[in-house]
Amino acid sequence: MTLAARVGPLLPEHVVGRIAQLVYPRFEPELAHLDDYFPRRCHTAVDIGGWYGPWSRRFAARSRSVVTIEPVPHLARTLERITPPNVRVVQAAAGDHPGTARLWFPAGDTGARGLSSLVRRDIHTHGVDVRQVTVDELGLRDVDFIKIDVDGNEKAVLEGALRTLDRDLPALLIELEARIQPTAPIVDLLTAHGYRGWVLPSSTWLPLDDFDLATHQHDTAHVASLGLLRRILPFSGPRYVNSVLFLPHGRRPSPARLPAASLRTHR
Repeated sequence: MTLAARVGPLLPEHVVGRIAQLVYPRFEPELAHLDDYFPRRCHTAVDIGGWYGPWSRRFAARSRSVVTIEPVPHLARTLERITPPNVRVVQAAAGDHPGTARLWFPAGDTGARGLSSLVRRDIHTHGVDVRQVTVDELGLRDVDFIKIDVDGNEKAVLEGALRTLDRDLPALLIELEARIQPTAPIVDLLTAHGYRGWVLPSSTWLPLDDFDLATHQHDTAHVASLGLLRRILPFSGPRYVNSVLFLPHGRRPSPARLPAASLRTHR
């Protein structure tokens, strides 16, 4: 168990939430690079897998409204306390149909480690039944951005949001990990709906077509096991990329950050 996993339960949850907001941009640089891709006049942003709210709080400062979907009861209650008034918290898991689903946790964890999932893996030992919703059934309008971090249930979440995607064409930031499940079905689904993927392995966005995500994750898998605190330290080693930005064809992240060759090739 990592240091953060041992210390986190000893702190008040609102304190953990504040710490997460401060350190997460180093843990996930895509959060620090929001200006590269987040809509400037965002009406509605959706945060699926809110955890302690590092993304929701950033979205709230840039959006008219934020809808955060979080299935772990105590985390949902914490989010209601620590997020700004324009954040609506939905205590549920997102999926491809409404109803009830089983949410699985690792041994000794009740959700604080951010490893809970509707897809049971070998790390999971116990679970609880939670409400399940689809994005489409929430009746949202003018959705400009959706972030998805659900540890393996990404395809089901997207299938429950296809009407919203086809209608509003929101930008998407999705955590994809080949060690959990194949990523190709998700990429293929979004390609069929007019999206193209981008990754941020360093300071420059690259088209996903030009980046072998599965090989990269295989070669840097040891980094993923280090835990949040060790991964944000300077000189902690190579970066483990597991977030993919999907934009509708014709849109791209911050052109000034793209290499000149990429700009010429992908106009």
